[in-house]
Amino acid sequence: MQLYNTLTRKKEEFIPIDPPNVGVYSCGPTVYWNQHIGHMYAYVHWDILLRSLRNEGYNVKWVINITDVGHMTSDEDVGEDKMEKGAKRENLSVWQIADKYIAQFLDSVDKLGIKRPDILCRATEHINEQIELVKKMEVRGFTYKTSTGIVFDTSKFPAYAEFAKLKLAKQDAGSRVEVDKEKKNPWDFLLWVTNQPEHIMKWDSPWGVGFPGWHLECTAMSVKYLGEQFDIHTGGKEHVAVHHTNEIAQGFGAFGARTANYWLHNEWLTLKGEKISKSLGNMITISDVIEKGYDPLSVRYLILNSNYRRGMDFTWEALDGAQSALNKLRGQVIAAKDQKKRTELSPEKAEKVRNFQNDFDEALSDDLNVTKGLSVLWEVLKSNIPSVDKYELAMSFDEVLGFGLKNVARITYHVSREVQDLIDERYRLRKERKFDEADKVRKTIEEKGYTLIDDKKGSSVKLIS
Repeated sequence: MQLYNTLTRKKEEFIPIDPPNVGVYSCGPTVYWNQHIGHMYAYVHWDILLRSLRNEGYNVKWVINITDVGHMTSDEDVGEDKMEKGAKRENLSVWQIADKYIAQFLDSVDKLGIKRPDILCRATEHINEQIELVKKMEVRGFTYKTSTGIVFDTSKFPAYAEFAKLKLAKQDAGSRVEVDKEKKNPWDFLLWVTNQPEHIMKWDSPWGVGFPGWHLECTAMSVKYLGEQFDIHTGGKEHVAVHHTNEIAQGFGAFGARTANYWLHNEWLTLKGEKISKSLGNMITISDVIEKGYDPLSVRYLILNSNYRRGMDFTWEALDGAQSALNKLRGQVIAAKDQKKRTELSPEKAEKVRNFQNDFDEALSDDLNVTKGLSVLWEVLKSNIPSVDKYELAMSFDEVLGFGLKNVARITYHVSREVQDLIDERYRLRKERKFDEADKVRKTIEEKGYTLIDDKKGSSVKLIS
């Protein structure tokens, strides 16, 4: 398997530390508000990573953190704690806010066919581990104290700027945040904050009552569950310059080595070219998608038509196309499943079956080229190999693709609001005996992957297989 490693800026052969075991840590949500489809874009692709590794025969442990303290609105060391901001917004406690949005995150995970992580760990439940990590850095001389708290001394880590290719000398330190005058360098970062007595969440520590900095939790929890050195760390591209740069620094400060060997970063899902975010007011959740009449797995299908490193621009028209394609895919699988009789394969067809499997495996092994893998599945279903072999290959591929095709006979198919409106319009036209216009609407519906069934109660649809 070849993976693009941000550390080296190139694709590399994946070589695990302790085969067949593989440890993967993914930066998780800050649970102060809903997770939208931009966030879920990343987790769908990391789900593909995990499924692909398991398909290769590895025993994978997947850890995702839950940030429920210490993430400031600036993403750096200043601003309001996002959890406390969420609590004020909804007149709830920070703990209630965390529980509410953890549940929303996991609901979105389930609806998108993402396998839940092996370990989901909350920052507030690992305060002792974070304190112990700061102690390790302190003993090794990587910290100093200011009136704000305990700070990581980046001057003790000469390679600090290398991961993100930072030009520290050219940075205008005051352009984004108010610089702590006691810091030795503007980019030194807080490990433990002690000067905010009004902060709701705080704990005793050797340096005073306070709370952990945002970056600390990921290093503390990743090494707790995966060891001081593990295989893969994933996150969004926005984490490279600050969060992951600081995680790497903490690893060297505490252990003298980088914690992860491979660092994978996803591009963004955008809306009209802009990043989807709460601040821009263009947030779309999985619940929003469902309320509009879409199957949430159509979002997964849409996402898998992009490479994780390229990102994509979301449109409702693209989601219409994804839902239509997913429904056609299910129809093809149903048709193949119904043909249960196996025929003896000719040498030519047996070779086709092997080639299809190899093509799929090679696609996913090439830095998770899931788009090509999906096209191989369509080639299988359109080929002249026996239906039973089509079905078996589809089931094999779906272990990675995650569309739940083995349950296809039990799925309730969703149609978008647009398709339902077309069905209603056609039924009205037929009642008004405007049959020519009704036939035009029928053709439009069929182009979207459905065939119509008419009865006395109205019209319904079934998939075109």
